[in-house]
Amino acid sequence: MRLLTFLVVCLWLPVVAAAQDLQSILQTHAEEAASPSRRTVGTMLDDLAASGLPGVATFLERYQDRDVVQRAGDGLFFYATKSGDTYTLSDISTGEEVGTAPSSEITEIRPNGGVRREIAGTLVAFQLSDPDIERRQTAVEAIARSPSADQLAPLRTSIETETDPALLARKRQLAGILAASFADSTADRVAAIESLSGEVSVEVRAALNQILSSSTGVATALPDGNIARTFTPGSDLTEAEAYDQLVEEGLALPAPTRADIRNALAANIDGGRVGGVPVARLDNDETRDQAYGALAADGIVPPRIGAAEQSAALSAHVFYEIYDEDDPAITDAARTALSEVETRVGMGQMVDLSLDGLSLASIYFLAAIGLAITFGVMGVINMAHGEFIMLGAYTGYVVQLFVPNYTLSLFIALPLAFAVAFGAGVAMERLVIRWLYHRPLETLLATFGISIALQQLAKNIFGTQARPLTSPGWLDGAWVVNDVIQISYIRIAIFVLALIFLALILFILKRTRLGLEVRAVTQNPGMAASMGINPDRINMLTFGLGSGIAGIAGVAIGLYAQVTSEMGSAYIVQSFMTVVVGGVGNVWGTLAGASLIGGLQKGIEWFNPSNTLAAQTYMILFIILFIQFRPKGIVALKGRAAGD
Repeated sequence: MRLLTFLVVCLWLPVVAAAQDLQSILQTHAEEAASPSRRTVGTMLDDLAASGLPGVATFLERYQDRDVVQRAGDGLFFYATKSGDTYTLSDISTGEEVGTAPSSEITEIRPNGGVRREIAGTLVAFQLSDPDIERRQTAVEAIARSPSADQLAPLRTSIETETDPALLARKRQLAGILAASFADSTADRVAAIESLSGEVSVEVRAALNQILSSSTGVATALPDGNIARTFTPGSDLTEAEAYDQLVEEGLALPAPTRADIRNALAANIDGGRVGGVPVARLDNDETRDQAYGALAADGIVPPRIGAAEQSAALSAHVFYEIYDEDDPAITDAARTALSEVETRVGMGQMVDLSLDGLSLASIYFLAAIGLAITFGVMGVINMAHGEFIMLGAYTGYVVQLFVPNYTLSLFIALPLAFAVAFGAGVAMERLVIRWLYHRPLETLLATFGISIALQQLAKNIFGTQARPLTSPGWLDGAWVVNDVIQISYIRIAIFVLALIFLALILFILKRTRLGLEVRAVTQNPGMAASMGINPDRINMLTFGLGSGIAGIAGVAIGLYAQVTSEMGSAYIVQSFMTVVVGGVGNVWGTLAGASLIGGLQKGIEWFNPSNTLAAQTYMILFIILFIQFRPKGIVALKGRAAGD
């Protein structure tokens, strides 16, 4: 690839003065232009780039696309389009049509792949400052894919005129990467390497690792060069590995294996003997070694290398790793910078993991908060809680069938999902739950049956295929901090929704009459009844409130998960774990439980990312151990629940 560089244009002033237009330059290099090869085309490309003529970029693009031809009569070059047996010719400087020519007078110029890559490299210098931002972006990415030393100068030149902030930052980063590898002086390279220490991108890490690339070797003494490290046999590598390396380098004879010895003996049987030893006696390693030694002494087989010989060979050689980069100052700077980058990457991974854990915690909180309130007030083990999540998700799907505007449908679906799930919860409490208070086993079995019935009802209505619940366009994509830290906008929205509902539930419980009555019934239902509060009504409203919140959670979860009749089953276990760990019936406890479980699950998955089932198994084991030491959860509830 040949990019001529704007820093040496002055050296080409005689050429520029003589060349009045593109045609003149091409005639100077007529042979190279007509029959280009990767070895010869470079000089022509250099002259074109140095000319400063406005049509050079267009010519190179069309030359690369094989739109340039040569007329046989006068050897001039034109742009051409073929129609039948006739070519329509255009001037390469102005682009204006200048006539036609028959096929017999035209020679098509068809540069091969290597030449086209050289042309593409030269084009980058022009495209970096092109008015079209898409062409500038394309040029920058072309440099990133195939970096070379001659791209550094035009890239730095284009930085001075770049107007787009994002592309300017990208150019500066890429210029730093190129300077670290290709700058002219050691000081410039070291400065560029040091400037990369604050980056965490994959490209920066790849560039630093490339500078630190090395190869291993072995010799009788350390060679001249930039030695990265030395290896001690028996410590840094096994003696067997070290000796194998000697053998590969031709510095030691291979040690025959037992199989080699047996094969050699079998191949040299003479009159019932091998090396003077009767074949009948070759039934143990000692006699086989004796026979093999006799053959080796006669030069029939390679000598047997014993432990002493191997040890002596190892002691006589030095095993080392040498950098491909000769300058120690550069490799020292790269090693320091890479260490800092890896530290930043590690910190970024921790932040990213924390964001993932926080996102998962917000999902668990939305799924479990309704169950926490219901369980805390009434002590009902509601195995159908997951199906209220499913009802909310299907409500959102149905709304989108009638309201194609995804933003509007989302704002309609949230309150409607609450209403549908609230109504279903109230109906379930009035028809089933109210007759089973203080009978936990019967309640568990009844709600489990209702769970199965609701799943089957959903299958009958919506089928077994997953249904789409599409998020609005403004929730597409992710918030990208850098190559390590990023989180999708949908998860951010769910986190914000969880915060909103946390504030809303706290307001209801602390600032409204319903909340006051709920807390009274929770702490002491008998005393609450004596004060004129109807516990039966409060139980109904509380159950409906918990179910309605689960419906809203269903809409949120459905935005990124599949909406199916079984989707609630995937969250019922986590919801109960969240409630038990956090503290039954307590909003802050549910928040603490969701945070602990979400963070712990993401942490376990980070250690074993390919096995999510293992993460759930370890999570259950942790909870079993946790409740042994704190059976009432992180935030224990006072009142009736505390006494239960």
